[in-house]
Amino acid sequence: MKFSVDKRENVVVYELLDEKLNSMNAPVLKSELVLANAEGYKNVIVDLDKVKFVDSSGLSALLIGHRLCKDEKGIFALCGLNDSVKGLIKISQLDDVLHIYSTQHDAENALDKKKKK
Repeated sequence: MKFSVDKRENVVVYELLDEKLNSMNAPVLKSELVLANAEGYKNVIVDLDKVKFVDSSGLSALLIGHRLCKDEKGIFALCGLNDSVKGLIKISQLDDVLHIYSTQHDAENALDKKKKK
């Protein structure tokens, strides 16, 4: 799986560069999310702008990230979702569970606001 990682003081941003998040590469994302959690990061943004397809394994990786952040009282945010990925999340009834933003900038602003509360 190709991705970029930007580790900052209070958030890790993963920008996925593959068009698919599926059973072939989802384990890599899961490992990265577990590693970030072990390093003490409780806020994560996953930018799916370049991802055009997500299967159940990809969705599972995202849910693991959500659970890890939630357990640490942090925020797991998704951004850049196309209509297909939004549809999968809606059909899976996870649109009320996951924090979804249009852009990485919007996700970062939301994290900043939640930190100040």
